[in-house]
Amino acid sequence: MDAPDIICEGLVRIFAVADIEVQALQGLDLQIGRGELVALVGASGSGKSTLLSILSALDAPTAGKATVAGRDLTALTARQRVDYRREIVGFVWQQTARNLLPYLTAAENVHLARAIGGDRRHPDRARDLLELTGVADVADRRPAELSGGQQQRVAIAVALANDPRVLLADEPTGDLDEHASAEVLATFEAVNRELGTTALIVTHDPAVSDHVQRTVQIRDGRTSTEVLRWTHTDDEGREHAMAEEFVVLDRVGRMQLPTEYMSRLSLSDRVRLELNPDHVGVWPGDSRPPTATPPTATPPTDTPPTDEPPADPPPSRRSLRAARSEGDLDD
Repeated sequence: MDAPDIICEGLVRIFAVADIEVQALQGLDLQIGRGELVALVGASGSGKSTLLSILSALDAPTAGKATVAGRDLTALTARQRVDYRREIVGFVWQQTARNLLPYLTAAENVHLARAIGGDRRHPDRARDLLELTGVADVADRRPAELSGGQQQRVAIAVALANDPRVLLADEPTGDLDEHASAEVLATFEAVNRELGTTALIVTHDPAVSDHVQRTVQIRDGRTSTEVLRWTHTDDEGREHAMAEEFVVLDRVGRMQLPTEYMSRLSLSDRVRLELNPDHVGVWPGDSRPPTATPPTATPPTDTPPTDEPPADPPPSRRSLRAARSEGDLDD
């Protein structure tokens, strides 16, 4: 099995603002396999754009490890970072001005990106990429003559100019209407399908989830949930789109419960856990699991004191307490 194209382990990023430290990433773990198309969804301030800046080698983590296509991003020199951005990753920004030069046509923008990357051969490659992204018919137009959706599809072609291993996109549909957004997302799907390019799309729009294989929710600087999608073929040969949501458990046993679960069950401050053979039960701290034995006073005995610790109760009846901070459960 191929190694994942993107690996983040315990990623931390702290920004100092005056005398205040802001922790944008708080021990984030993430893996994206070779050829996957993944959406990273989160509200403003959740840390998703900070993560993308690190993965594009525009920023460095305060702690933790980030690896893309086998490159340890924490160990790159300044020159290696430039080469990394030219050869390994392609990037699509939300703003057209950051993606395209206004005085060049769509085809010229792609040609320039290839020339900067050192490849002046294969002059038809620009046309091929514009065809793949569905904008070959506007190859001779400048950005101002294109619609917002066309601009973003040209930007995808530019990001692919040097055949990157990984494609990163920061809110690529943020300024587009519903129809144009669907066209841009369909373009990412086509690129992933035809070229096998690993792609990570960062967005606050949950609708993106319908166009990707996996959706990762980020909250408070950590991954919290994942939605996996696949196609199931029934006994009659009919295909059905399937999806299932999972809570993400990090390397040290922490997870973030969905806020609606916490609200409905009145979970706050402390919670009780009960370990069962096939699951873990969670209860509010002021209630008791149904199988737990209430605490009782221990009567005095004549048994001499011993240094031996008391035996643990059977796993199926063990009740644990876990301190919770902002929805996290620490193992």
